[in-house]
Amino acid sequence: MSDSIESKLISIREIDEAAETLRGIATHTPLQENPLLSEEIGADIWLKREDLQVVRSYKIRGAYNKIQSLSEKELANGVVCASAGNHAQGVAFACYKKKIHGTIFMPITTPAQKVKQVKMFGKEFVEVVLEGDTFDDSFAKASAFCEDKGAAFIPPFNDPKIIAGQGTVGKEILQDIDTNIDYLLVPVGGGGLSAGVGSYFKVHSPETVIIGIEPAGAPAMKQSMELGEVITLPNIDKFVDGAAVQRVGDITFEICREVLDRVITVPEGMICGTILKMYNEQAIVVEPAGALALSALELLKDELKGKTVVSVVSGSNNDITRTAEIKERWLMYQGLKHFFIVDFPQRAGALMEFLSEVLGPDDDITYFEYSKKTNRELGPALIGLELQNKHDLEPLIDRMKAKKFSFEYVNDQPRLFRFLT
Repeated sequence: MSDSIESKLISIREIDEAAETLRGIATHTPLQENPLLSEEIGADIWLKREDLQVVRSYKIRGAYNKIQSLSEKELANGVVCASAGNHAQGVAFACYKKKIHGTIFMPITTPAQKVKQVKMFGKEFVEVVLEGDTFDDSFAKASAFCEDKGAAFIPPFNDPKIIAGQGTVGKEILQDIDTNIDYLLVPVGGGGLSAGVGSYFKVHSPETVIIGIEPAGAPAMKQSMELGEVITLPNIDKFVDGAAVQRVGDITFEICREVLDRVITVPEGMICGTILKMYNEQAIVVEPAGALALSALELLKDELKGKTVVSVVSGSNNDITRTAEIKERWLMYQGLKHFFIVDFPQRAGALMEFLSEVLGPDDDITYFEYSKKTNRELGPALIGLELQNKHDLEPLIDRMKAKKFSFEYVNDQPRLFRFLT
């Protein structure tokens, strides 16, 4: 490895020091061989179970390492972070452990469950401030608060101490396996985890192919690496909330472009299928970001066959109230769930004709909303259909056309579909 490359990485010394700092604070999570996935993929699959971490994600590692590095003077006015998820919980737990005051800014739209988790981990040492409709709004408020109060800001990923803390995940993996790792699959959000783990692997396991995994709706690292500079995505799909960022860190980008062999994206619908599968088949709870690297196993199946593969399961803070949405996204990804706006002639028997002569015998109506307009010839109905086979869609559409039902297909119209999700 050349000096120019080596100089961009977080050093082994920094990661080793972070491991000592985290001793007794963060859990040394298990690296488990997974027989079911190994059989499915035809490879030797190991899971790094950060979903079993003390705050149910790896974020405690970076947060505590950063806070521990600050002087008493820097901590005198407390610490501040902006987060709608795992980083907030990591900072809260660190505040409790160090008995320092933390102010955590979260968007007003943050689910109550996540706010409750932050308060649970931080107890009396944490104050949660709900400000703004988005993360960017909360971040702006947190930044202003830091300037006004002189508090120390704890960034979510773009900081050497944060990256070094996350890098301890890589150190533990290599401590716990006695064979060479051919592939390492690591989720990518802002890049802190991949930069830290990648820095450790490039020194101690340089032969390992490291692949970063991003959600398809937020490919900030992939596009930045393709363009050779950090870019800001104008819009993102926020479903994979633990990894959906519009802009990766400048520091993490410089490291990731050296340590990641490539970055691939996984469709959100496929991630939903992984969440359901891991729970139903293995009783493993993963959040959307935690399912990223697991989902990539299927996408890379041909390449991974016969190899030793480690997949980082980054977190398990999944809100059970999202289960219906997760199932629906999975069905849509499989081509089994479809929404239409159908214009029904406002005459007796029109609906019966649709049911008996348009729908197939195995098609199931899961959503129906219709309001009769007495002064119109046609009345629109929003219909959700679940099919048994994705190939049943085209014949269904052909029958609607043959019976002269005017319709719009909603699935591929984001401006319409967002009202259903």
